Amino acid sequence: MAKILIVDDASFMRGSLKFIVGIGGHEVVGMAKDGKEAIELYKKLKPDLITLDILMKEMDGITALKDIKKMNPVAKVIMVTALGHPEKQKEAQNNGASGFIKKPFKQDEILREIERVMKQEKG
Repeated sequence: MAKILIVDDASFMRGSLKFIVGIGGHEVVGMAKDGKEAIELYKKLKPDLITLDILMKEMDGITALKDIKKMNPVAKVIMVTALGHPEKQKEAQNNGASGFIKKPFKQDEILREIERVMKQEKG
């Protein structure tokens, strides 16, 4: 079971991900609506994994990813991306994203990706 921080600017997306993560037996330790909030909660909660939306107001997911990776180079971050943004996905990958979930997503895809990323070696 992983402790997960969910970050998305859409409350319905946060709710959907929380529901799916719970079905998978994982614990949602926090939810954030933008990158700034994500960084603060990451410092405070120290989750095992973060799901991080790429496109958000205030601070986007790429910027938050960079800041989180500076704090913890082995942080496990799954980026959530809308279809049709391959350049953003590439940028996230170049900045240390551990995995990707494409919107619209399916429950089994999310749970598989969480399991895959959690099995990756640390460091």
